[in-house]
Amino acid sequence: MPVTVTPVSGRHDLDAFIKLPFRLYEDDPNWVPPLLYLERQRFAPKTNPFLQHADHQLFLARRDGKVVGRISAQVDHEHNRFHQDRTGFFGFFESEDEPETARALLDAAEDWLRARDMEAVRGPLSFSINQEVGLLIDGFGMPPMIMTPHARPYYGPLIEEAGFHKVKDLYAWRYDTETVPPKARRAVDELRQRPDITIRTGDIRRFDEEIATILEVFNSTWSDNWGFVPVTPAEASHLGQEMRQIADTNLVIIVEVQGETAGVVLALPNINEAIHDLNGHLFPLGWAKLLWRLKVSHLKTGRLMILGVKKEFRTRRYLALAYLLCDEVYRRARDGGYRWAEFSWTLEDNNAVNTIIRNVGCHIYKTYRLYEKPLSP
Repeated sequence: MPVTVTPVSGRHDLDAFIKLPFRLYEDDPNWVPPLLYLERQRFAPKTNPFLQHADHQLFLARRDGKVVGRISAQVDHEHNRFHQDRTGFFGFFESEDEPETARALLDAAEDWLRARDMEAVRGPLSFSINQEVGLLIDGFGMPPMIMTPHARPYYGPLIEEAGFHKVKDLYAWRYDTETVPPKARRAVDELRQRPDITIRTGDIRRFDEEIATILEVFNSTWSDNWGFVPVTPAEASHLGQEMRQIADTNLVIIVEVQGETAGVVLALPNINEAIHDLNGHLFPLGWAKLLWRLKVSHLKTGRLMILGVKKEFRTRRYLALAYLLCDEVYRRARDGGYRWAEFSWTLEDNNAVNTIIRNVGCHIYKTYRLYEKPLSP
């Protein structure tokens, strides 16, 4: 039977959009079913501040009445304002292993973006560069970490067959040993002895302020990176509220120089470790399991999402500040009972950052790819 693609309309369609991965991945032991109530919040402007500065449309593919694929198309006005271009995006891509289905979904996204005068389409981003990014192309044998995507191995070929080409690869690194290089170790120890340097952890009583401080550093530090889009104040507030529920404040680290924030670390416990067997539901027993795993047995893995040093402190005097942040988060994670962590993500051509990460004993264990395609008139 031929495949048809239609816009998501109404609660029934949205429910089908959200639940499709539960069927497509039912035989994949490494897929982690997301919590359904959180998934529904992702698609509501009231609970996802990204949608306050973006236009979007969700699509479903059906074959003989059965849902066999999904995709989103979105215009991120913050991206286009910051980069002064007209790039649209696709995301939430899921499909049966059938080129006709994938092409029909991507065609629908392209047509929607073309009608809004976009000149290129890039993805997958679900929804933005500051959320779930890229298509997994290597590392299918391990479950995804918090706020990272999973995929079927055939997705990449399907997207490429539809005329998309690689625009950038992103790396996820595994960190489970402390191997700060000897030269850096001496410099780190010297920094720890300096009276002008203070290392502190996040204060849960003013957690929203702490997240705002970290994201301020993020916005200033990453602004030159490819694809960067500033986090808006509304997004920062929303992230603070979400992360407060699961944060381990020992993994939220702020280094100050004479009272001024110089560098930050934001690492989160890997909530996917706690929800992998709940099948998306917190009732009737999911809440109890989740609370037990978070508060009693504790999680053993985490994801380091942000580690950055302000530009004005990237000087010879503070040369080892990045290594100090790596060393500090390693010590605190080890003392907190964590066994290993993921550093993610980094751009494939960010040689300075990738060198530091290699030097502290990390190795690439997953690769995500972003694709792009010009949109002809």
